[in-house]
Amino acid sequence: MTSHTRNPGMPLDLDWVMSAHVNRSAVERRTATLTKRRTVKKEWQAAWLLRAITCIDLTTLSGDDTPGRVRRLCAKAKQPLRPDMLARLGLDGERVTVGAVCVYPNRVKDAVEALRGSGIPVASVATGFPAGQTPLPQRIAEIEQAIEAGAKEIDVVIARNYVLTGDWRALYDEVRQFRQACGEAAHMKTILATGDLGSLKQVYQASLVAMMAGSDFIKTSTGKETVNATLDVGLVMLRAIREYLERTGYPVGFKPAGGISKAKDALAWQSLMKEELGDEWLMPDLFRIGASSLLTDLERQLYHYITGRYAARHHMPLG
Repeated sequence: MTSHTRNPGMPLDLDWVMSAHVNRSAVERRTATLTKRRTVKKEWQAAWLLRAITCIDLTTLSGDDTPGRVRRLCAKAKQPLRPDMLARLGLDGERVTVGAVCVYPNRVKDAVEALRGSGIPVASVATGFPAGQTPLPQRIAEIEQAIEAGAKEIDVVIARNYVLTGDWRALYDEVRQFRQACGEAAHMKTILATGDLGSLKQVYQASLVAMMAGSDFIKTSTGKETVNATLDVGLVMLRAIREYLERTGYPVGFKPAGGISKAKDALAWQSLMKEELGDEWLMPDLFRIGASSLLTDLERQLYHYITGRYAARHHMPLG
């Protein structure tokens, strides 16, 4: 997943956490600029859309997931664009794949088998996803089981009650244990479930604590909350990543997830990443987009770029 040094974490610095301050109106002014202007010039758009595909964690987290559905998703992950489209884009013979496939622990084995030899990692949610309300030993056992089944990335979810009650020590200790369970076998993305956290200040504080505890990535949402990935929350998390990098020298990745289904949304997120953290955070080792239907729209927009017209949706099925 990464070409840079992993974030090892650090001792919990409560002074740093408690001194956090977020100006909501400044955040809203900043993110409004992303939606009011055309983010990427037309000739660059195809390159940005292609890059977005390589940063997708192609996800299925439904109660009716079956081995067959996972296999179809993995086939799409290995070949997200038709060969004729790649050829028209001047990428004949190039391998373009998504960043990872994300599933429930019970479906990891199916995904690993379907992706064998592709180089695409399997990410598994764990730790009582989506609510994080199961007993701690059970949540840690879920991480271990997913890794044993072949997952290389683990998307853990925090217990939101610690943020809402300001119990930063308890949050840190739990996430630290999750990181120890991941060890060297798997990278850890920590889902903050920002829609449940109450305020942007608490989002910032939770981001800092998750990074201090050793998260490789911080992620906005499970996709199951009423409010998922918003640019306001994203900006706050990116500023926390930037501050952590400045203080420790360790880069931490970012993953927005939930409700990102249109190419224009992906372009807005990419622009935010580039402007706040730089080009390095446009690559899949530091940026992922958790999505299920986004790929279809990216494909449609690329088809339009190539041909000047939109393809019918059924020409680009997800499986």
